Amino acid sequence: MSELSAARLSTGIAELDRLLGGGLLPGCVTVVLGATGIGKSQLGVQFARAGLEQEGEPGFFFDMTSRGDSQNHAEYAERLAGWTLREMPLEPLKDPEWLWQPETARFDVVHPFTRSGKRVTRDDLDPDEYREWQVELTKKLDITIRYFYGNFVHGARRCVIDGVEPADRPSDSFQFDLFEYIQQQILKKDADWVARDLLRVHYRQYAEQVQRHLYPRHQLGCLALCTTKETMLDDLISRPLEAGDILSNANTIILMGKIRDGLKMGRALYVAKHRGSACEEMIVPYTIETSGLRLHLDA
Repeated sequence: MSELSAARLSTGIAELDRLLGGGLLPGCVTVVLGATGIGKSQLGVQFARAGLEQEGEPGFFFDMTSRGDSQNHAEYAERLAGWTLREMPLEPLKDPEWLWQPETARFDVVHPFTRSGKRVTRDDLDPDEYREWQVELTKKLDITIRYFYGNFVHGARRCVIDGVEPADRPSDSFQFDLFEYIQQQILKKDADWVARDLLRVHYRQYAEQVQRHLYPRHQLGCLALCTTKETMLDDLISRPLEAGDILSNANTIILMGKIRDGLKMGRALYVAKHRGSACEEMIVPYTIETSGLRLHLDA
C-alpha cells in the first residue's frame, strides 16, 4: 500500500477534515504554524485524541520545550477530553523487555528537555556550552527512540511534536536537527530498523519480539506545532521558506493567526499546502471553545 492510499487521519475537527478533503494523509508530516496562544496545542490534543476512535489508540505528545515549562498538554487533554496523560519518566531503558509491556512502554507525553534551560540555536552558546549541549542531545536521543518505538508497537499511529520555537535561521536550531532525526530515522524507517537503533547489540536477542511487534510506517501521522514570531495570518501567508526549514519537507502546512475584522481581532487558519490532495482555498475563522477549536466555514 502506498503512503497516499491509506485511510486519511481525522484531525478531530469535522470542519477541518472537510477543508482538507477528508483529513490528513498518513505517512506524512503536517506542520502547524502560529504564534503563542493561537490554539496550536488545542488542535494537537484534538488530533491525538481522534486516534482513539479511528485507530483504537490515542496519539502521543513529544514536547521539545527547553526552558523548564511545558505546552500544558495534560491540562488541555483533561479539560477538552477528560483524558489523563501518562508522562514517561526520563530514565534509561534498563531492560529491553519493558518495550513489550504497555505499562512500561506506552506513554502519552514526554518532556525530555524539561530542566535543561537551554536556548535552541548555536549562536546562543559558546564552544564549551555547545559541546555540553551536544552530549545532552545524544543522551536524549535514546529516550526519544524508546518513546516513539514503544508507542508505535502498542498501536499508536499518530504523534504530536510541540514546543518548536522560532529561530532566525532554522538550519541553526537544535530543535530542527532533532525533528529531522525523528522524521528520517524513526517515522520513515521500517519498525525493525528503528528497533535496531534502539537495541543495538541486544537486537539479535530480541529479534523475535521485534518481528511480532512490527507496525506499518505508511500509516503513521505526525503533527508538528511550531511557534512563530508572526502573529497576523497575512504575515504568515507571506512568510518565505528558508534552507533547513521543516516546512520545505512538510506534506501539509496549516497557518493559524490573528485577523482584523473592523475594530475587532479574531483568529483564522489557512491551509497553505496539502500535497497530493485537493483542499479548500479559503481563510476560515475559528474560535477556541471549551471543547476545543471550532471552525466557522460559513462565516
